Amino acid sequence: MKIKDTIWIGIICGILAPSIGILIFFLSNYSEQTLQQFVDTTIEGKILSPLLSLYAVINLGLFYLFLHFDRLYSARGVIFSTILYGVLIVILKFVL
Repeated sequence: MKIKDTIWIGIICGILAPSIGILIFFLSNYSEQTLQQFVDTTIEGKILSPLLSLYAVINLGLFYLFLHFDRLYSARGVIFSTILYGVLIVILKFVL
């Protein structure tokens, strides 16, 4: 099975990879809380933007993985989703 080389594949993978990383972090460290309580805790503690920044680094590995397998359009999609995460992080940092 060969994965198509499209920007949309890269965008979807680039958005899902950090989200899955944060979900794993939530399940391993805050499993006694609900997801809403976890989000409220991270917003109140002002650690949501650093947490997103940390898990956006996962996209770096995903980007190099797509480059290694010569999926250049997918790698561009990962870059685009990382930029979207960056905009979200800046908004969270200065608004919340």
